[in-house]
Amino acid sequence: MVRRTDTRQRMLDSAAELFHQQGYHATGLNQLVAAVGAPKGSLYFHFPGGKEQLAAEAIRQSADRLCDQLRTIVAGSPDVVTGIGNVIDALATSLEESDFQRGCPLATVALDASGDSEEIRKACADGYTSWHTLIAEALNQLGTEKADQLATVVLASVEGGLLLAKTLHDTAPLRAIAPHLTTTIERELS
Repeated sequence: MVRRTDTRQRMLDSAAELFHQQGYHATGLNQLVAAVGAPKGSLYFHFPGGKEQLAAEAIRQSADRLCDQLRTIVAGSPDVVTGIGNVIDALATSLEESDFQRGCPLATVALDASGDSEEIRKACADGYTSWHTLIAEALNQLGTEKADQLATVVLASVEGGLLLAKTLHDTAPLRAIAPHLTTTIERELS
């Protein structure tokens, strides 16, 4: 039996998954509460701001979880450049394992709803900023003064590669960026 205190977290988890796969506008309130098996009123009990609040919190949770995964992958790699390659490989594998349904947990919502909702735009921006900061801090360990700029290049490349891979149902575009990022970073370090 599911404990009542789990309802809020189950809503966040279900919303994160549905928004990740479908986007904000394609995910309805009835679908959200049905996925959790909760009455519609419980959504407003836990999220008085409704779907918009639920989306912003689910986006933050997704961004934090991915940031933790990225941090673990980079920390477990012999060096930052290898770590970036390992991150790309992990993202490509995850995309393949989901049958190309789960790319970036923020991109679908960012493209779909950030123009309509400042709260959602801010949650997406905070998520991207946390990933950028993680990459920049890792690159800073290499002693480059261009860590911030390189982090932008890495993040934009990975995000674009994920989008292309998801759209084409082929991880080749995502996997193709790894050697180019390695070359770019190594060139900047020399």
